[in-house]
Amino acid sequence: MLTGTGRGRAVMIQGTGSDVGKSLMVTALARIFTRRGLTVRPFKPQNMSNNAAITAEGGEIGRAQALQARAAGVPPSVHMNPVLLKPQSETGAQVVVHGRVVGATGARAYQSMKPELLGAVLESFGILRAEADLVLVEGAGSASEVNLRAADIANMGFARAAGVPVVLVGDIERGGVIAGLVGTQAVIDPADAATIVGFIVNRFRGDPTLFADGMAEIERRTGWPALGLVPFFEHAHRLPAEDALGLPTTRRGNGTKIVVLAYPRIANFDDFDPLRLEPGVDLAFLRPGEAIPADAALVILPGSKATIADLAALRAAGWDIDLQAHVRRGGQVLGICGGYQMLGRTIADPHGVEGPPAAVDGLGLLAVDTVLAGDKVLVEVAGRAHGVPFKGYEMHVGRTTASATPLLALDGHDQGAIGANGRIAGCYIHGLLADDRQRRHWLERLGAPPSNLDYEADLDATLERLADHVERHVDCDRLLALARTPRLSRGT
Repeated sequence: MLTGTGRGRAVMIQGTGSDVGKSLMVTALARIFTRRGLTVRPFKPQNMSNNAAITAEGGEIGRAQALQARAAGVPPSVHMNPVLLKPQSETGAQVVVHGRVVGATGARAYQSMKPELLGAVLESFGILRAEADLVLVEGAGSASEVNLRAADIANMGFARAAGVPVVLVGDIERGGVIAGLVGTQAVIDPADAATIVGFIVNRFRGDPTLFADGMAEIERRTGWPALGLVPFFEHAHRLPAEDALGLPTTRRGNGTKIVVLAYPRIANFDDFDPLRLEPGVDLAFLRPGEAIPADAALVILPGSKATIADLAALRAAGWDIDLQAHVRRGGQVLGICGGYQMLGRTIADPHGVEGPPAAVDGLGLLAVDTVLAGDKVLVEVAGRAHGVPFKGYEMHVGRTTASATPLLALDGHDQGAIGANGRIAGCYIHGLLADDRQRRHWLERLGAPPSNLDYEADLDATLERLADHVERHVDCDRLLALARTPRLSRGT
């Protein structure tokens, strides 16, 4: 037995599948119970996402947990997401434990790591519950993945080991929600099913009375109480998405056209959420097979979890040729992190940090060279770009040397680079365009309409609307009463 010393209760939000709204549900509940005067901490044992945020300890966690921390009014901590997997290929991922990279592994080999990682997960959970009245735990993927149950640390494996009750969320928008909830009970181990204390149906559209019989049928078949039927939250698009499942669809409007190249291992695409919310901007995420439009004012090369592989994908899509034409037309280009590296002359990965060891030519649009080596840089920074102040953060492996004009006034860190014509720029700064001062400067450079968006205020206002929305439709008093003081045990 592991003896917990914390005072906090806990409840876990699991789902019938991926992208059913678990992250937003935890975010909403974090704000709801914080507003009621409770000390709340979000927690996700294992996350898989290439959208990450840095923490006060100088580590990294999934973007969703950083948003949940914000909803709870506390700084993000590595203990809120002790295991983070950052996919680098179809079957391999970088493994981050307690905010630091510990290596890379294939999907099958990762299964053998899980028993050891469970200790790190329970350690972080114990730290959070020692400082909180309530820990809101988020599961990963589907609760019914019985093929992965034996070594699970993300769903029922954690719930059983930590003694945490589970609320199951189903998404009615994708159809089959009755089968999804009832079927979950049917396929999982009865001892796992016994941890489930209630269910929520999410993303309902239309007249809720038409699904009253559906809610009753789920209750009758499972014995679980219904805790809420939550209508679709129309402002969800204003909050950062966790992974590529939430990558915005291409827009075709009348504003200043900005395109982001969505290569296969795109990372931290939430960097561009503020642009997406600008009413005078037509932001498009281009997939391979879509050409860069001739009327684009700015093309952005975003971060990547596998820079050399994504550069090859960029070329296979013909975007290198499109970029040359875009530059000849007088268009502007911005590369951030991996995109900055791609814009340079060369990229070398001598030790196989992001894939097989390799050295390749970059796009040659900036006079910089990159070697992927050394410790990962995880640091908040402030400085000036184009003479305009900004705040942001660096999160990258690799060192880039530049003979081009520096983009940034930033002591002690990479300074980025500007091409000879002034229309091509790159840097390692994530969050650059979330800073209202920088974003307005870039939009002015592009001739876009003046911006009145206060991104941080808009984010907080959306969190309030989300909390109000969920509180109207979920029995939060009953949910809180179902939370329990965990009894930690390694037995599952």
